[in-house]
Amino acid sequence: MPEHEVRADLAVPVLMYHAVAQDPVPATRGLSVTPAAFAGQLEVIAAEGFTPVDTAALAAAWRRGAPLPRRPVLITFDDGYEGVHRHALPELARHGFPATVFVTTGWLRGAYDTGGAPDAMLDWEQVRELAAHGVEIGGHSHTHPPLDLVGEGALRRELGLCRQIVAAELGVPPASFAHPFGHSTRRVRQAVRDAGFAQALAVGNGLARRRQGPYALRRVTVRRRTGAEEFLRLLHGRELARNFAVDRCLTRGYAAVRAARRLVPRAG
Repeated sequence: MPEHEVRADLAVPVLMYHAVAQDPVPATRGLSVTPAAFAGQLEVIAAEGFTPVDTAALAAAWRRGAPLPRRPVLITFDDGYEGVHRHALPELARHGFPATVFVTTGWLRGAYDTGGAPDAMLDWEQVRELAAHGVEIGGHSHTHPPLDLVGEGALRRELGLCRQIVAAELGVPPASFAHPFGHSTRRVRQAVRDAGFAQALAVGNGLARRRQGPYALRRVTVRRRTGAEEFLRLLHGRELARNFAVDRCLTRGYAAVRAARRLVPRAG
């Protein structure tokens, strides 16, 4: 098999992280990983022969048919927790791995802080340092609402503010977006596209495939309870249905509730 290839059926693991912290607050603990666990997981990625790429590179390759590494993988972080800079960046740099951090601009420390952050967050100097080390900075809305439940005006503001702030702070607008809570609808995906984002990630706890479309690519969740054997299965896309059986049941329930809520007229 050639070192670089393009296949229509290529399935890519997109790892979704949140906080990297030894002692996170209770609200973020379940979706956090310890610094030691994160370092070990990068070692597994390297040992298993995977080549990390960022979100923009994967989507661009699929859009244009450009080649990808034989075993591509994405390392992504949602929200913009401070531990991504403190703990994750040194490990990423040690391996020479790219990654994508999707920032909630109204949660980051600085001039745009709305005060709603659940834990210690990045400041903009740290975001710039991440970008300088080759980390792609994507958008994750301004205040992290469920975008499928907000009105048209609020939806445009959340996307527009996020993109404008990142562009102002980094000098270049973000190309990639991650849907807050992983939820989206056709309306939301179209709004993300209209806002100028070229691609977007959901959750889905499955491997990303080209046929999912550029605005709903799936990811797999890495949690504090994700052990070494489970991480290896996630990386290779094995037994995902079993690993995330509870998540899928909850998702179906949430989907029914959210569908009902979307029938209520939205303001804003």
